Amino acid sequence: MLRKLFDYQLSLTEKGKPLHRMRPLIEAADTFLYEAPINTKTGPHIRDAVDVKRWMMIVVFALIPCIIMAFWNTGMQSFVYTSGNYNLMNEYLTSATSFEGYLDFAFKENRYLTILQLGFIALLPVIIISYAAGGLCEALFAVVRKHEISEGFLVTGILYALILPSTIPYWMVAVGVAAGVILGKEVFGGSGMNIVNPALACRAFLFFTFPGKMSGDVWVGTNPTLTRESLLKMNQDAKTGPLDGYSQATPLARYNVPADIKRIHVDAIASNDMGSQVQSYSTIEKQFNVWNEAGNHKANLTQLDPDQMRTFVTTPLADGGLGLSSGNYEDAYHFAALNYGIGHHGNWNFFFGDRLGSMGETSVFACLLGAFFLIWTRVGSWRTMVGMILGAFVTALLFEYGSYLFGQDEGAWAPAAFGFPAYKHLLLGGLAFGAVFMATDPVSSPGMESARWVYGALAGVVTIVIRVINPAYPEGVMLAILMANVFAPLIDYYAVQFYRKRRTRRG
Repeated sequence: MLRKLFDYQLSLTEKGKPLHRMRPLIEAADTFLYEAPINTKTGPHIRDAVDVKRWMMIVVFALIPCIIMAFWNTGMQSFVYTSGNYNLMNEYLTSATSFEGYLDFAFKENRYLTILQLGFIALLPVIIISYAAGGLCEALFAVVRKHEISEGFLVTGILYALILPSTIPYWMVAVGVAAGVILGKEVFGGSGMNIVNPALACRAFLFFTFPGKMSGDVWVGTNPTLTRESLLKMNQDAKTGPLDGYSQATPLARYNVPADIKRIHVDAIASNDMGSQVQSYSTIEKQFNVWNEAGNHKANLTQLDPDQMRTFVTTPLADGGLGLSSGNYEDAYHFAALNYGIGHHGNWNFFFGDRLGSMGETSVFACLLGAFFLIWTRVGSWRTMVGMILGAFVTALLFEYGSYLFGQDEGAWAPAAFGFPAYKHLLLGGLAFGAVFMATDPVSSPGMESARWVYGALAGVVTIVIRVINPAYPEGVMLAILMANVFAPLIDYYAVQFYRKRRTRRG
């Protein structure tokens, strides 16, 4: 019966009929539920059941783990941060230091039901608006150009929703997806002709047009005012200070510190928890002995109280201190916790997705599940994924060990951001999500296998360079992939030239 209904509707849109211009809309609904009704009559013929629609649906299936984690983690953060209850916040921070404790917290008193409800309230409307507004733009261009509606927006619509903060206003969701689809794809001729990833084009438009809604305190709940009031109440009730106060700063915001904060400052602060395991302990000990004797503090290194630690780190070098300005001490304190995984900064938190960030990109584990599925189905390029991860890791490793060349005492006076553990860069921000789902876009990435290695590596290198060196922009994945998209045709061109020359030499 459904087939007959579509056949009847298609007959009303045949050439010469009054509804002919509406044919792309009817064909879109038809091909969404059935396979494309196209029979090739001239060669060459490709015997393959995977058309564009099914190709895109495979990517959507691969995104399911990220979508589930987006609902869960967005709901979890909203449940805790908007509660206004500092006891609940403390329970969460204490429990989440282990995976078992995290699960116990979530399932205690059926909290998981509220968590899921809050997650759906945050993410589901964004997905609906993304598909509605973007789909309308696709339909209008299809009607005007008299061609079929591309199935590519099945992926773009959900990707765009997953890389947005949970507090994004709904009208901005619509404006961003419309601008991204039109400026990033349709002006180039539609699907298959775009030179950049459409979902990233949508996000880039919002980021540079409305930066206040895409960065800062925008990561919790759906009402940023309510979240700020909740955190203010928690801090007032708990009587916290600048160092132990509750905030919604993301791990990348903690990482983005001034170059004046050196490795030795971070190591000194972390020595209370890590002891002599910190990297520049010997240099710290020398300075500490001078400071201790000069001021007759009678203190023990690794056992300093908060006031003693602040005084030691901010005392001028000539007096035996470490010379950090008092205005940077708070940032150094939080960076130390991030660098050494102290408190709610454990590797498992970042790997499984227990952190703040864009709704769908927080879980590295979910991204890996999607990557395995894309590679197994041969839809996603594993060369691009591995190339980007390797490029990012090697670049971060060069910064980490190259920092030993700075100054004296094995890099103790190098900028702290340079010495950040390389593997942790892979756990922060949207690097994993970008490598798996954004960089592998078949249209805006190279087609040659060798070119994909170079393309992925370029995106990874630029990501880390932006993160480490650019003080105004803590996340570099979006801009790095967009930059690699622009260079993809050039990389493909030189890959083709290389193979041609090699074939000529063999001949």
